[in-house]
Amino acid sequence: MENKPNSLAVFFALTKRHLLVFFKNKIRLMYTLLVPVIIFVVYLFFLRDLELSMVANILSDEAINITAATVGAENFGELNRLIGTLVDSWMLSGIIGLSTVTVALQTNNVIVEDKQNGVNRDFVSSPIHKNVLITSYFFYNFIVSALICFVFYWICLIYLACAGEFVLSFGSVMLTLVVMFFATVASTLMTVFICSFVKTEGTMTSIVAIFSTAVGFLIGAYMPLGMLPSWVQWICAFIPGTYACSLLRYAFMATPMSQITAFAGTLGLDPATLETLTATLFREFGYDLEFFGIVVNPQFQSLALTVYILLFLFLNIGVGQKLAEVLGIGKKKKKKKE
Repeated sequence: MENKPNSLAVFFALTKRHLLVFFKNKIRLMYTLLVPVIIFVVYLFFLRDLELSMVANILSDEAINITAATVGAENFGELNRLIGTLVDSWMLSGIIGLSTVTVALQTNNVIVEDKQNGVNRDFVSSPIHKNVLITSYFFYNFIVSALICFVFYWICLIYLACAGEFVLSFGSVMLTLVVMFFATVASTLMTVFICSFVKTEGTMTSIVAIFSTAVGFLIGAYMPLGMLPSWVQWICAFIPGTYACSLLRYAFMATPMSQITAFAGTLGLDPATLETLTATLFREFGYDLEFFGIVVNPQFQSLALTVYILLFLFLNIGVGQKLAEVLGIGKKKKKKKE
């Protein structure tokens, strides 16, 4: 009798092969890493000042006129620094949440290339169990997505430190890493499920271009979801990245929000103005999601993210036969009649 190959050894060998294929293509690697970095640079040089001016306009609309003349130049400068920290934390956490989705989607290029080029048929012609091959694709996607998101995460922390805005506690840093882990798992399961139906690189390129452009708005990375139409909010509610993005903001913004509240209380503002200031900032930069008037706090966001991980896990198991057919394990396609 022939000895069957060790499934675990084959699994790691296949995963290593997928990783080598991905990292060997330097252009693809740089493009995947540069996507979140480019968004970050665009925000830093073009959108940051706009966001800060919007905050000033919002406070003015709420009749909160805090100036250097009313609170003193030093206090006014410190308040602006804290607001800048809040704005940066809001946007950077959104970009990190966005990167978990876009990077996971782009990483599936290797899977689609294997389908189109028939590489997977070489795998299945050998004594490799189909589930080992499929699981290796999932694991490869998770490793690459987690690694690139982690690199970008440290870029964000370095920026905050250089700008004098690093206020994250050790607990907040650990919380962001935990959220990133589960967000990457959810994005991997979701994007592999979508790409299991994609057979050509051309189709994959179109999906990446469209999805990467729209998903930033659909998960609230660029603007609060309450600014979107109701029918769009329905779509947002069914994307795991929406909840991951909000949970990351909870970890990033808890300290800046509390610092602004504490500092504003020392400025001698009347209680009504102080309450309006806090409520306004929390409304515009808060981390509680609101869908159609229903507030979803971080506890329910965590539950929703867990549910979506389980949902896409079962969906991937459910389409296993379809995925197997796409990978060349299923029935052969019938020839078209001339």
